[in-house]
Amino acid sequence: MIRPDRPLLSHRPPLQPTPFQDRSMTDQAAASPAEMEAASAPEIAPGKGGMKKIILIVVAALLVIGAVMAGLVFSGIFNPFAKKDAAEQAAAEAPPPPKSAVFLDLPDILVNLNSANRRTNFLKVSISLEVESAADVQKLQALMPRIIDSFQIYLRELRLEDLRGSAGMYRLREDLLRRINEAARPVKVNDVLFKELLVQ
Repeated sequence: MIRPDRPLLSHRPPLQPTPFQDRSMTDQAAASPAEMEAASAPEIAPGKGGMKKIILIVVAALLVIGAVMAGLVFSGIFNPFAKKDAAEQAAAEAPPPPKSAVFLDLPDILVNLNSANRRTNFLKVSISLEVESAADVQKLQALMPRIIDSFQIYLRELRLEDLRGSAGMYRLREDLLRRINEAARPVKVNDVLFKELLVQ
């Protein structure tokens, strides 16, 4: 409980400011807030500690930029060497230009097929030969009687069953190619092409 005879607050006489304190208080009152902040902030002397921080920040920034660039290059999004590498690879993988083929048309060949029954079947064939050069065409034309003779002998021995289906056509093409290369040696024939093949 509070006693009424004793005062609640002790009343002390105010301290008189010293001339130095008085002057600093009046200076503080007259100073702007910006000046007060500048005066209250601790002074940092530039030295080795400040330079180390700047160097660390620059190094860290360069490391981050380097990591981002490396990620872009390895992921294939950005690759300054890609155009050069792609051009070199395309040049290496590009097949050589195809040789221009030269064709020689043989005269139509009409032969009767070998048949066991009395009914006669005929085969009419139009063939084109693929060779490598025009000089080979001239050499083949000089050998044309031998080529036609070889084809006629072979075709007369065929039966109707030998020409059925794609397997029969494939066998016929391979056999004719082998025979013409034997007859026209040293000229090389690359392919035998059927323009027309009729069986009656």
